[in-house]
Amino acid sequence: MHRVGYFLTSGFQVMAIGTQTVFEMANIVAREEIYRVTNYSLAGGQIRSSLGLSVSTEQVTTGTLADTWMISGVVNPLARKTPPEELAFVSAASKQSRRMAGLCTGTFVLGDAGLLGGRRVTTHWAFADALRTRCVKTQVEADRIFIIDGPVWTSAGLTAAMDLALAMVEKDLGSELAASVAHVMVMHQRRSGGQSQHSEMLKMSPKSDRIQAALDFAQKNLGKALTVGDLANAAHLSPRQFSRVFQSETGRSPAKAIEHLRLEEARNMIERGRHSMAVIARETGFGDRNRLRDAFVRGFGVSPQSLRRTSRADKDGAGQDDSATLVGG
Repeated sequence: MHRVGYFLTSGFQVMAIGTQTVFEMANIVAREEIYRVTNYSLAGGQIRSSLGLSVSTEQVTTGTLADTWMISGVVNPLARKTPPEELAFVSAASKQSRRMAGLCTGTFVLGDAGLLGGRRVTTHWAFADALRTRCVKTQVEADRIFIIDGPVWTSAGLTAAMDLALAMVEKDLGSELAASVAHVMVMHQRRSGGQSQHSEMLKMSPKSDRIQAALDFAQKNLGKALTVGDLANAAHLSPRQFSRVFQSETGRSPAKAIEHLRLEEARNMIERGRHSMAVIARETGFGDRNRLRDAFVRGFGVSPQSLRRTSRADKDGAGQDDSATLVGG
């Protein structure tokens, strides 16, 4: 059995405990109690979240053991100094567990406890610069959903913690069961850690259903040679009217928007690591590896091969904790 401890502090962001659903659903899908989840705090008792919801917790002691510790974040980590007692607990817990996870701004707590060192980490994009200032020896990557560096897992803000928890299930129980959990939870997709915190569809946020319909059509047909006429038909507008309305609502030309959607999907496929560059180029509409590489360098400043190497390094980092002994099982 995997014991998962959630360490909650006063004013914790309530989405942190929302990730417990991932472990709950894993138990349901597996039809056995693989994960046992417990909420903890320094003193035990009721802990009030940033929203005002109070959660019952058990008190941590020197004998409290967990395979995984999930460290909650707060809405504004700059307005809260982590008490020495909390840092002492987190530091001690890291020596007795298989992995430590900083959920959103919980990464700051890991940093204050001296657990980040020269590791690669992420946090909510709004606090990335502040984390760099506080943890000068840490490599903060602001545009990541989550990062695994050995036994330290860190996530970006809010819903990204769900992706991190799902990645833990995949690491523990395999991709097939993790996919079933995502399906039960009606998650649109299992986002890889390297995926950007900023969605292209969200950035464009069209005002009308017609333009949204065109974008949905494009996203489902990225492997095809999409034209303005194709998109206009999906939006039930003339090509001329469509181009004008699209630019007005998204701030981009249709061609530029499609390229960004293709780049985002190509990046996701590279992160998942299941296809060759030639297949990815074809499936995302770039046609060949050279055009994919050129677009990648323009859009991200790195080559697709560099991203794949980084992604593999992330996975290797996740595997470094395999030899650790599970405690509390």
